[in-house]
Amino acid sequence: MARLPRLVVPNQPHHILQSGIDQQPIFRDAADHTQFLGWLRDAARQFKVAVHAYVLLPSQIQLLVSPSDNTGLARMMQWVGRHYVPYFNAKYQRAGTLWQSRYKATVIESENYFLTCSQYIELSPVRHGLAGMPGEYPWSSHAHHAGMRSDPLIHDHPLFWALGNTPFDREAAYRSLIDQGLVESQWLALETAVAKGWPLGSEKFLKVLAKQTSRRVSPAKRGRPAKPKAEAEPI
Repeated sequence: MARLPRLVVPNQPHHILQSGIDQQPIFRDAADHTQFLGWLRDAARQFKVAVHAYVLLPSQIQLLVSPSDNTGLARMMQWVGRHYVPYFNAKYQRAGTLWQSRYKATVIESENYFLTCSQYIELSPVRHGLAGMPGEYPWSSHAHHAGMRSDPLIHDHPLFWALGNTPFDREAAYRSLIDQGLVESQWLALETAVAKGWPLGSEKFLKVLAKQTSRRVSPAKRGRPAKPKAEAEPI
């Protein structure tokens, strides 16, 4: 069965995952991270994609973004790849693709999953054993949200602003969410959604999304349709 085209919904948050081929490193030193983030910032501005959270792991990129139209997200990812891959190949004397496959993307429901997805992204270095605390890992948006430094790449989402009336209040509230962590079911829900590309949200959200996009937004049930029950004969 042919796969459905990637679902992109303007002004809705999307969780993005891009992995290195065969899980090989796509960042080897600080300069690699800095180059990638610079190109990502330029592309996000050029193609009008708001970046809300990110993490650059050794062999994986995760983003939480809101594109302003149907094409900006793909154009942003392609533009960054066209700059970063030649840079990386020339620097490390390699050839060929750097990516495992095309990037994965899933639309998420803001109210129920935006902050959870942001936590998921910024807690990933801890989950992968790369840092003891999110603030110890330099290549994520956590320092921005926790009030440690301002990150010019980040465009704060209204739900982050709703955490408090002042920057101090918002940052403290967000640090509290990070300290609470995520339960395993939350990790699994986000991992499964982005891996398979299906939207993540409540049943109501999925119904609205299906109507809005005129396409299927959840996996079809396997097997043949159930046969209708035979009506009982009158006694």
